[in-house]
Amino acid sequence: MAKGKSEEDIRQVVAEIKHPAIDRTLVDLGVVKEITVKGNKVLVTMALPFPGIPTQVKDYLVNSVVEQIKKMDVEVEVELTIMNQEELQAFLAMEQESWKGGT
Repeated sequence: MAKGKSEEDIRQVVAEIKHPAIDRTLVDLGVVKEITVKGNKVLVTMALPFPGIPTQVKDYLVNSVVEQIKKMDVEVEVELTIMNQEELQAFLAMEQESWKGGT
């Protein structure tokens, strides 16, 4: 159960999840925007850099977050959104300086 699982506990777990091709965490990149904990349920708002992101990449990012949070024995719901222009520029700058390749 989520007893004892605070938003901070969840944030610490999510903060360690790295992007598969960029040597940064999903939190650093702005992909994980918001985490809300209500009882035994966690809502994660994730922002994709652009609408046409390949399904395989989108699914990988979402699943990497969901799997880590589910290990804490809570229900997880993900809401997807698209980055605004400012968030996208920050993402692209980090992508350029930290690109390591991969999928």
